[in-house]
This record gives sequence, C-alpha cells and structure tokens, in this order.
Amino acid sequence: MVRLHRTHSRHSAQTTFGLTVAFYGAMMFACTGTRSIPDIAGTSGTTGGTPTTVTTSAGALQIFPADNPWNQDISSLPVHPNSANYLASIGLDTGLHPDFGTEWEGAPIGIPYVLVGGDQAKVGVTFDYDDESDPGPYPIPPDAPIEGGADASGDRHVIVIDVDNRLLYELFDARLTLSGWTAGSGAIFDLTSNALRPAGWTSADAAGLPIFAGLVRYDEVASGRIPHALRFTVNATQRGFVLPATHFASSSTDPSRPPMGLRLRLKAGYDISGFTGQSRIVLEALQRYGMIVADNGSNWYVSGA
Repeated sequence: MVRLHRTHSRHSAQTTFGLTVAFYGAMMFACTGTRSIPDIAGTSGTTGGTPTTVTTSAGALQIFPADNPWNQDISSLPVHPNSANYLASIGLDTGLHPDFGTEWEGAPIGIPYVLVGGDQAKVGVTFDYDDESDPGPYPIPPDAPIEGGADASGDRHVIVIDVDNRLLYELFDARLTLSGWTAGSGAIFDLTSNALRPAGWTSADAAGLPIFAGLVRYDEVASGRIPHALRFTVNATQRGFVLPATHFASSSTDPSRPPMGLRLRLKAGYDISGFTGQSRIVLEALQRYGMIVADNGSNWYVSGA
C-alpha cells in the first residue's frame, strides 16, 4: 500500500459524525478465501544480546477493553443518511481485496508485528514529525520486521507489542540506520485503556488510530472468530475525521468522500451461507464489527498481518 498523501501539521478537531453511527451498503465482497500465514507468536527479541523468548500468543492478549470502539458490535446500529454517497465515492464496482498473505511479486505483503517481553531493551527513535509522536523510548528488537521488508519503499510500519506491560508501539516509515532507528511518526497505546490520541494528532497511521487493532490475524482466523473491526484504506478521503480517529489527511471538503474513521459494515441481509472457511470468518466479522477507514490507499484494501 502506498500512501497518497499525509498531512502531519496539527489540525482543529473536525469530527463530522458521531461515533455511534454505523454505515453499510450492498457490498458484494469477492472473498473466495484468504491466504494463511504463519503466526509469529513466540518471536524472540533481544535484550543486551540475550534472547527474550515470548510464550504468550497474540490471540491470548486482550486488545483494548471489551467496550473499546474496535471491539464494539455495530450490527444493529442505524445507517447514516449519507451512506450511499460514501459507498459511491469509494467505488461500487471494486471488490474487497485482502492486503496480506505470504508474498506478492517476490516481496512480503501485510503488516507484520513482533511480540516482546517487558525486559526488551528500549531504544530511542528520531522522528520526522516529533510534534505528534510519542517520544518513547521503544522496545524494538534490532531484527524487528518492517512492512514490505528492509528495502521497501511503502509505509514501512513496525509494530511491537510488549506482552508483559500490555503496551502497543507502532512506527510509520521506520528505518534502522547506523545511528539508530528513525521514523516518520510513532505512537504508543495502552492496551488496557480506551484513551485516544489528542484531537488533530496522527499516529503511525494517517487517521491517528492503532494499526494492530484492525489487522486480520492468522491466530484469530484459525480460532474461528475475529472479535473486532477491520482496518481498510480508500483512495480519497475528506478533510475530517470520525472518532475514534483523531486526524485527517486530505484538503478536500467534498462531503461525499469518507472521513477518516468512517465505519462500514456488511449488510446483515447479505447471504454469506455460501462462503466457507477463512472467507466466512472475515465476512462474519464485517457483519458484526464492520471496518474502519484508517488511511489513504487503494480502495477496499483490508489490512492483515
């Protein structure tokens, strides 16, 4: 996924719609299956050269409280009156695309993450946009996976979860240089809290949201249930955001464009009985929890690890 544009300067809090409003449409998702990828639970970090083995799997962690917006069942919420315009803006003739898997054209796809223990050594990070970044330090292993690989030209996210302290660390445009880690922006989230970023702030994502909370993950699909909303991208957004998003990345005032944080769901009346396996699990999550606009990118691209 290539970021089209990203606005990092502080903005006034422009929330165009309420958090409890749900959006949905007749989206005929072409989900014939999702690719399995290996779970990376148990990945070792490094503390002073000594491996720190993590035995907790990502599936064993509570990712934000049960009443967090990411974990909210929105299947019975009303439809917003502008729903049809939002859907038309995103595109009704484009199928849902799983932006994850093993590889694409020889390069890894999806957004990887690494689990570390509380004793993982923390390092400083130099940020391009330090005014909207959490200063850290960050417990990043030197071999932490980077989205797209070490030589990638895309968003280059790095995600680290401290399983002992229940903290989520995320970086955008992360690079390990001879002098240490650098990144465009970074955010730290307490997985036991519903606290949001300050209004107008970005995160490692254009919308100011946590990335990990919305990923399709192997461990959840393997368990038979995805208990949260999914993260997805659209090509063109408006200059506004909907909570829990806190940031926008557009100068457009076109009201038909989706704001950051817009939440869509698959119609409850759409028959998914003909789908089986992994695709059925994803569709069930879309009907119950929906998906949230988190970044500018290709239309209907759903993010996964």
